[in-house]
Amino acid sequence: MSLRTQLRGTGVAIVTPFKSTMEVDFESLGKLIDFIIEHGIEYIVSLGTTGETSTMDEEERFEIINFTYEKVNERVPVVVGVGGNNTKEVMENLQSYPLEKAVAVLSASPYYNKPSQEGIFQHYKNLADASPKPVILYNVPGRTGSNITAATTLRLANEIENIAGIKEASGNMVQCMHILRDRPNDFLVVSGDDHITLPLIACGMDGVISVAANCFPRDFSEMVRLSLAGNFEAARPLHYKCLEGNDLLFAENNPAGVKAFLFEFGLIENIVRLPIVPLSAGIHQKVKEYLKK
Repeated sequence: MSLRTQLRGTGVAIVTPFKSTMEVDFESLGKLIDFIIEHGIEYIVSLGTTGETSTMDEEERFEIINFTYEKVNERVPVVVGVGGNNTKEVMENLQSYPLEKAVAVLSASPYYNKPSQEGIFQHYKNLADASPKPVILYNVPGRTGSNITAATTLRLANEIENIAGIKEASGNMVQCMHILRDRPNDFLVVSGDDHITLPLIACGMDGVISVAANCFPRDFSEMVRLSLAGNFEAARPLHYKCLEGNDLLFAENNPAGVKAFLFEFGLIENIVRLPIVPLSAGIHQKVKEYLKK
């Protein structure tokens, strides 16, 4: 089965629950995994940026990956986030991380360095050579400070065998359309923007890797399935039902927003690691009011 078929639908960039001691809360992580799988999502992305991976040490990352495999127990595919802005270190991580049970790795474009397009191409070429699993590019200029252009994405898709797809979160619809028009048939393209997932699927995307589906897994994944089936008449009400919630999720920072929602559901503690801080009292109150509606 191709990755494009296997990862069609809604993937969840799952949060990492913490205890008040700042240790990883594995009990709550297990509850969250059950919650999102039971409410219809298609796959899980462990150690994405929403998982606050940049604030973890290597031992914690290994424990989270292995716990996630065990808890998921092959109910859905698991993708593992392995990225960074030191190409050599990411290559070493791809060799050392427990990736045997993952279907792919998701790797964000190098942040802060602001490499040229050739630098981005060479970074991913080296990762693809080192990776034991297919590599999904992650373009998120709002976080990294640089954009993977459509031309670079298509060059990687066509020239590098182990580059299998992209999570495209540029918010640039024209760029997305160029990728979708010219991609190879087996190249996975998913949205990284919850707000515009429906119109991006209308343009031809294969689904989404979502933050919102942590807390709205049923409505969001059903909206995605309906959109993929071309039933936009039925998908549109769910899209608009989630719209205000999506606004609140990203009102201040991620994952503070999604953790506030999950706290209100009683699934996790409202704890984030610095430099992220919890939602301000005013926005958190708006979360409560939205949920009452």
